[in-house]
Amino acid sequence: MNVILTGRKVNLKENFKERVNKKLSKFDRIFGEDQVAKVTVTVEKNRQIVEITINHNGIIYRVEKTAPEMNDALDAVVDTLGRQIRKNKSKLEKKIKSVSLEDYIKEYYADENDEETDYKVVKSKQFPVKPLIVEEAILQMNMIGHSFYMFRNVDTNEINVIYKRKDGAYGLLEPEV
Repeated sequence: MNVILTGRKVNLKENFKERVNKKLSKFDRIFGEDQVAKVTVTVEKNRQIVEITINHNGIIYRVEKTAPEMNDALDAVVDTLGRQIRKNKSKLEKKIKSVSLEDYIKEYYADENDEETDYKVVKSKQFPVKPLIVEEAILQMNMIGHSFYMFRNVDTNEINVIYKRKDGAYGLLEPEV
């Protein structure tokens, strides 16, 4: 697995880089050697944050942990990533095989030319919108740790947004025909 290490407010030592590569090498059999893992380490006052993001065939695995020591945060993030992969592996394999996702992936870009409003866009992000069933979108949202997830609904072929409600249930936003 190819590892891209980024240090924010810290210079990463060589032994930490080797430790990251060693820890992530155990996932080579799952993702393959050509897969890219993005590891970001951030130091803030008395805490250190380690985040790992792996985009594998359109499925995003993302884990972030905070600890007083960088190595402790790395251990926690790798353990959580392993649990996340084991928990969702069978469900994801079943769903991926049932729908040929690569044939349907299209990119949608945010419109940055709206000059008439006083609102300021501070970040713009582009990503492929995959055709999924609602249950798979909920699974994806939970795996990346977000409170909402945009996807193309397989049943309606429309862009939908699934979100987590304050009561713990899920909501679905669908365009009106």
